[in-house]
Amino acid sequence: MSALEIREVRKDFGSTRVLKDVSLAIDSGEFLILVGPSGCGKSTLMNAIAGLEPVTGGEILIAGEDVTWRTPAERDIAMVFQSYALYPSMTVRQNIAFGLEMRKVPKAEREAAVERVADLLQISHLLERKPAQLSGGQRQRVAMGRALAREPKIYLFDEPLSNLDAKLRVEMRTEIKKLHQRLGTTIVYVTHDQIEAMTLADSIAVMRDGRILQLGTPDEVYNDPVDIFVAGFMGSPSMNFIAATLEGMAGDYRLRIATPGAEDLTLPWPASREQPELAEWAGQPVVLGLRPEHFSEEDERLGEQAEGTLFSAPVTVVEPTGADILLRLPLGEQEVTARVGPKCRVGAGEHLALRIDMGRAVLFDPHSEQRLA
Repeated sequence: MSALEIREVRKDFGSTRVLKDVSLAIDSGEFLILVGPSGCGKSTLMNAIAGLEPVTGGEILIAGEDVTWRTPAERDIAMVFQSYALYPSMTVRQNIAFGLEMRKVPKAEREAAVERVADLLQISHLLERKPAQLSGGQRQRVAMGRALAREPKIYLFDEPLSNLDAKLRVEMRTEIKKLHQRLGTTIVYVTHDQIEAMTLADSIAVMRDGRILQLGTPDEVYNDPVDIFVAGFMGSPSMNFIAATLEGMAGDYRLRIATPGAEDLTLPWPASREQPELAEWAGQPVVLGLRPEHFSEEDERLGEQAEGTLFSAPVTVVEPTGADILLRLPLGEQEVTARVGPKCRVGAGEHLALRIDMGRAVLFDPHSEQRLA
């Protein structure tokens, strides 16, 4: 039985349909992340699951029970908000215990629950402080503690880290990951940060314009995107999209990339990656998708090089990040981003030889933007 099942849920605000027949199911203990750009409907879907927004149509089931028209209190969920939503006049202890008190949990059980989550979140030394005396990260731990003090069927996190600075976001991501591994709880988590999604999720639902475009593991949505939007949204820097023409026939397909002022670049398409549908695209324009890490620096000192097709181009921008270097350079009529090692010694304006790993490349239909191969 699924911990959460959403069946063709629709939500209208006036004449505007914000959720368009959304369906998904997650298992008990699964960590699902809803990700997408602002306005895609992910927070509306979260509010519908929580019962904060009545749906226009469809069904929502929690642990097999239809809760579509139940109030939030009747759904057995706990929610952590972006704004923390702590009571300023209460201590940390009182904030964590408040929900249990409202449910008339005996005092001894409340105190035991507070001590348990405070120890789990390493905030035992903060129990007698007020929210105004806490840092942003500490307040977020208290908000999480209030949810964890209960043992609901599902935990809902609505962009809980968006108010934190970059360093603290990374630290809190790690804490949430550890927390899920220890407790094995079912979590639905909303974020617009695709790095957050990749690092935390068991499964990711990529949303756009009120629809789920792809639901899969982080590896699936990153390496096997269903369309150009998913491919471009997941990954930082995002995937490069290069205009090309598919030539040849089965067993010998090639991609020709027009290069202004120079000989066109031809890239072989791996026979192992062929799809029967590619025959219909021979002689037709396609979009080649290459991630920055699909490029590798050619080193003349090495006897054996990485597999791939070699090309050379002048570097226009060099962006050191510490762990690696991002390069901007022309490929065909486009400028692409390549990720190389930190020891690469190249300056803007210099030519660099790179190999392209076509074994991990993807092809898209330039009109529908759907994946071809």
